[in-house]
Amino acid sequence: MQILQSGIGPAFAAEKAVPAEKNPPGDIPDSQVFIDYVSPLGFTLKVPEGWARSDRPDGASFVDKLDGVSVTVSKADAAPTAESAKTDYVPKLEAGGRAVKVTAIKQVKLPAGPAIRIVYTSNSEPNAVTSKQVRLENERYLYFTDGKLVTLDLYAPKGADNVDQWQLMSNSFRWK
Repeated sequence: MQILQSGIGPAFAAEKAVPAEKNPPGDIPDSQVFIDYVSPLGFTLKVPEGWARSDRPDGASFVDKLDGVSVTVSKADAAPTAESAKTDYVPKLEAGGRAVKVTAIKQVKLPAGPAIRIVYTSNSEPNAVTSKQVRLENERYLYFTDGKLVTLDLYAPKGADNVDQWQLMSNSFRWK
C-alpha cells in the first residue's frame, strides 16, 4: 500500500477522496512493542514488532492491515527545505498518489537532525477483492545527510489515533 509507486499516472490526480470511516480501524495499540530495524542502507528505525516486512533495493516497508511504514533511500544534491518540499516533492506526491491533499509542510528538529514533515491525506489502494478504498492520513519525513535522502512514510486510516506511535518512530530514526 505504498503511496508512491512507479507507473502511476495522472489519472489518480483526478480521483475523488473517499470519506473517512466513522470508527476507523487502524489504531496501533498503546501496548505495541517496537523493535529496531537496522537497514543495510545506513540507518536504524524503530518499527512495530510483528508487522509484515518487505525488503526492496531502496528500502523496506512494514504493514499490518491498513497501517504501514515505508522507508526509501535515494540520492539528493542538497537537504530539502520546506520551500523545496512545496515546489519539488508535493507536486510529485499529488501526481503519483490517490486523491492526495497536503495539509502541512514544515521543518522539524528531530534527534537525527533537521527534517521536513509533510502531512497529507490520500486514498488507499483499492482492495483486490472488494475494490473498497479507505481514506488515509499520512506523515512523510525527509531526512538528509551526505547526499543521501531517506523518506519515511507513515500511514493509517484517517481518524486512527497513532500520534504517539508515529512520533516514537520518527524520533527513533538514526543515521548509522
